[in-house]
Amino acid sequence: MTSSRSVKVEARANGIMAVSFQAMASPCEILFHTADAALAARTGRAAADEVWRIEAKYSRYRPDSVIGRINASAGHPFSVDAETAGLLDFAQNCYQLSQGMFDVTSGVLRQAWRFDGSDDVPDPALVERICQRVGFGRLDWRNPVLTMLPGMEMDFGGLGKEYAADMALGVVDAMAGVPALVNLGGDLCCNRPPPGGSWQVGVERPDRERMPARVLELTGGALATSGDTHRFLLKDGIRYSHILNPQTGWPVPGGPRSVTVAALSCVEAGMLATFALLQGDQAEVFLQQQGVPFWCLW
Repeated sequence: MTSSRSVKVEARANGIMAVSFQAMASPCEILFHTADAALAARTGRAAADEVWRIEAKYSRYRPDSVIGRINASAGHPFSVDAETAGLLDFAQNCYQLSQGMFDVTSGVLRQAWRFDGSDDVPDPALVERICQRVGFGRLDWRNPVLTMLPGMEMDFGGLGKEYAADMALGVVDAMAGVPALVNLGGDLCCNRPPPGGSWQVGVERPDRERMPARVLELTGGALATSGDTHRFLLKDGIRYSHILNPQTGWPVPGGPRSVTVAALSCVEAGMLATFALLQGDQAEVFLQQQGVPFWCLW
């Protein structure tokens, strides 16, 4: 029987060893430029363990996770560890930089929205009521103590996978010291390219065929993609993206179907991709202002 905590190691063309596993509801893969299968297996397993650690620690589905315990704190002060404090500081900076559009307290809106491809658009009155429990500015965050109003929820889903990718690459660098690429469900980062080339990365077309719209060459840093390819509603010819404006509780209209951004870290790339989608039809203008490489699919 295959365990959900198992890894698969296989040799590929051009001197690449691949370690694959499942995490964060996504297929994950780490590519190593090495002929040493034992090194790839040992390092890949350690990196996967780090991803699983982060998934367990910050899952909103586990009552024993940090997020689960924060959400159950019901208005009482909750002391967090240094790692969680760093993520909360980052989330606060994102909230301020985006003028309240990037908000880790907006996950509670899933009580109204189910982005399952159906036409089940929620009642506006329900969305409005839930919005009263959204807003990082309503939190009392004084490192290391967090106090949330009863009924509010924290959700690191908008940055957890990207953070895990960066941390996994750190494990790989420390243990292996060979060219490597980490791919967690399409959020990628690498330390350096394989000799004489680059990592070839496909950007998925915004449809259900999962065919690449283009192939990018990655030699360092990270790529992250955000979009509505797999999470949306469709009613009366209107497509509702899962990217929600936390101030209104409704999808941001007019934006690209997907945005891919290149940056130094996966967390930074993911943040900018999400920021861009929250700009709607001004997504490309926003990214041009940031001075980062990007690719929008409409």
